[in-house]
Amino acid sequence: MALPKIDSPIFELDLPLSGNHIRFRPFLVKEQKNLLMALEADDVETINNNIKQVLNNCLLDDNLDIDTLPILDIEYYFLNLRARSVSEVVEAKYKCNNPVDDKECGNIMDANINVLDIKVTKDENIKEIIQINDTIAVKLKYPTFSSIANAAEVKDVNEIALQMVVDSIDTIYDGQQSFPAKESSKSELMEFVESLNQHQFQKIQEFFENLPKLDKLINLKCKKCGFDHVIVFEGLESFFD
Repeated sequence: MALPKIDSPIFELDLPLSGNHIRFRPFLVKEQKNLLMALEADDVETINNNIKQVLNNCLLDDNLDIDTLPILDIEYYFLNLRARSVSEVVEAKYKCNNPVDDKECGNIMDANINVLDIKVTKDENIKEIIQINDTIAVKLKYPTFSSIANAAEVKDVNEIALQMVVDSIDTIYDGQQSFPAKESSKSELMEFVESLNQHQFQKIQEFFENLPKLDKLINLKCKKCGFDHVIVFEGLESFFD
């Protein structure tokens, strides 16, 4: 006799950068095992593959490719998936660094963070189209899951920034002409990036240095010394340390 099947609730979410509206279910015990394997893995490829597998399993929209989503959309989806699967509240700890008698207080403070309250902050002054010179401009797109994975596979740390830029080029403009990146080879795009001078490359770097981010500002008072802390939790690492 067949055992009964347990239905999972369905949740909906608007992704902040791509604007995609997605439907997803909580992750199950079998998928939680994959997440634990990812946390215990030493190599980036295993981590990325396991996380991507969980995200794909829980996603109920077949026409959406996880690899093409901006990495911040992935983080936002993952936070919401974790909230709906485990708990909306993450229990974090923070060490009081207030100097007392020439030493840090050192008291450990508890902070409860509701991940559903986490917002996306975006610098509106950072533009996607970077003017390289009088005629040439580059339109960039936000780094995706696949571009982060590609950069992680680069052995030479000096080449990581170049690889990230190449993978994030959307279109190159030269006057009235436009050259979509998808119609160029990786080697052609790399040659273009390597032809930039330091000032031009720095303009592009500023786009990556000021990417939108997930953060949460909380106020904590140390119960031992009474010092008031303003703490910014930023990125997935902060919420799951």
